[in-house]
Amino acid sequence: MASGNNQKKLRKHQYKMKNVFYKSTLLFGFLFVLFSCKTSSGDDKLNQTLNYGTTKVSLFTATNGQLAFQITRNQKIVLDTSLLGLKVNDKHLGKNVEIALLEQKEIQIQYPLNGIKSEASYTGDLHTYKVSEADGTDWKLEFQLSNEGVAYRYIVSGGGIQNVKGEESSFKIPSQTKVWYFERDSDWKLKSHAGEWLSADISQMPTVSQMGPIQGLTLTCELPQGGYALLAEAALYNYSGMRLEAVGNNTFKANFEEGDTGFDVSGNVTTPWRCILLADTLNDLANNTMVASLNPAPDPKLFTDTDWIKPGKSVWHWWSGKYVNYKEEHDMVDDAQALDFSYSMVDEGWERWPNKWTKVTELSNYAKEKGIGIFVWKHSKEINFPEDDYAVMGHFLDSVKQTGAVGVKVDFMNGQSKSIISFDEALLRKAAERQLMVNFHGCQQSSGEYRTYPNEVTREGIRGLEVNHMKEGPLTASHNAALPFTRYVTGHGDYTPLGFTEPGETTWAHQLATLVTFYSPFNCIAENTQFLLKTKSFQPALGFIKTVPSVWDETFVLPQSKIGELAAIARRTDNDWYLGVLRSGAAQKMIIDCSFLGDGEYTAEIFTDDTEAERIDLKGLNKETDLRQWDTAVPFKKRTETVSKDKTIIIQLAEHGGATIKFIKK
Repeated sequence: MASGNNQKKLRKHQYKMKNVFYKSTLLFGFLFVLFSCKTSSGDDKLNQTLNYGTTKVSLFTATNGQLAFQITRNQKIVLDTSLLGLKVNDKHLGKNVEIALLEQKEIQIQYPLNGIKSEASYTGDLHTYKVSEADGTDWKLEFQLSNEGVAYRYIVSGGGIQNVKGEESSFKIPSQTKVWYFERDSDWKLKSHAGEWLSADISQMPTVSQMGPIQGLTLTCELPQGGYALLAEAALYNYSGMRLEAVGNNTFKANFEEGDTGFDVSGNVTTPWRCILLADTLNDLANNTMVASLNPAPDPKLFTDTDWIKPGKSVWHWWSGKYVNYKEEHDMVDDAQALDFSYSMVDEGWERWPNKWTKVTELSNYAKEKGIGIFVWKHSKEINFPEDDYAVMGHFLDSVKQTGAVGVKVDFMNGQSKSIISFDEALLRKAAERQLMVNFHGCQQSSGEYRTYPNEVTREGIRGLEVNHMKEGPLTASHNAALPFTRYVTGHGDYTPLGFTEPGETTWAHQLATLVTFYSPFNCIAENTQFLLKTKSFQPALGFIKTVPSVWDETFVLPQSKIGELAAIARRTDNDWYLGVLRSGAAQKMIIDCSFLGDGEYTAEIFTDDTEAERIDLKGLNKETDLRQWDTAVPFKKRTETVSKDKTIIIQLAEHGGATIKFIKK
């Protein structure tokens, strides 16, 4: 289905995969105990130090007797005294305990990755502790340290049903830290994680949002001493997704959707990893793979081969007209072929077609003849019935498979409770059994499950371009310039890039650059296909759009980058490089150091803001648009140069502008 160039790249990826607390109400007295941060003077077993390079984790007890930890890096505090523990079956675990190291071992794994690089290589140290409660109860605490960060999780053995009422887990951030968080002025903020990325000082986090003190993951922290810390979770299975409540004193505390009632877990309670990703530079942050690496390897029986998981770009009718009819989708297949795309995303509306399954079968057969794969949309509420191992879901997926479609887009999970997380994993598992790919929408951000289930080829949990069609939109340039260093650090995002007919405050060159700065194995392109194919002023960029990959062999963030202001990201596929630049703010000149290139010469196709040209009149280009105050846009211009790694390129960025360069190896 992919183009010849994509197929060559995809074959490189197809090699054997290597296995290797509720809502808190904190009283002043509790806060005083927590943040006095004095180490207990008791048994030495309560004081442990873990080291990895310049990163050090200290384990001890706070003055209230609760198990706690602290992280330093380069001898400076990254995470101050933060509590550990959880409540299971009405037992508060982690207070007045003894700990003993059971095992320490090195973790070394390599595995294929469809995203920022072709292969992830991860090395870390795993420390497993036995935690002994005063009543004789034992449980395990695991810490994993690597150059990419620190992570920990709890393991509580048990039979039958165990009820988790919440966690003591907290994260105390250094003063004067700038925290990047996503914001939305409705309860959809925590249902879909589709908020605008904004920043505030850590001291403001309890009151910065009109939606309350609870923030969704991830949170990116610009540390006062330099460098970055990102709070996330990894391997979210058989548990509720963690949010973070700002409780004052620069501290976040674990929070869960179920509140005081908690949630039930069958058998052992193994929490997701609570992650503090660490990076000295934005390049290190964008290349961090710790979250994915903490997930289990794929089940070799479920993924005997992965040839059917094929990255590629997709056409999508929604941007130009919702609730599609059969003829329109038939035409979209033709446009996908003309654009050298791999897929067509059939969104909401197909289930109202007469003889819907027959029609989808006809469409899939026609698409297959053209080398195009079909994805179909489904509302989660219609298949989220756990009875008989989600039998209703299985029947639906059987029908999809019988039509010849290759994937499903499942929407509106609207939360991250334990029951929803169980639904998500059941869908990935059952889809894999039928060799179907999955696109999640209306969901939380990634916790790296795409490593365990590589058939998850994208997920939303992101404020994407569809917002430009909505009253709460359009997207800001600063949101776009923040995404590579916030949401995208933990995994792919279905942003649905490319919106020339409704770009908001951004320029056409800015829109073009999102094809490089953002990534998604299944990259669903928003713009009207006929506009792309037939608009004269756009034709110079058509070849770029046809050839730009959806996954990459290597990623490099240029040092001028700054979260929310400038995202300049170079990505390699085979011998060619692509560079995307997103600017938020005033116009500026930018000098691009080409030293990331390989040896030899390259032909550089350079697309920049054409600030001297007449602005494009956007009115009438797309009948679905609601242009509001931005009804014109700065166009792009193209030039070609021969460059090498010892050269520089000078470009001019317009206000909220951008640039894209394709470096073709000679």
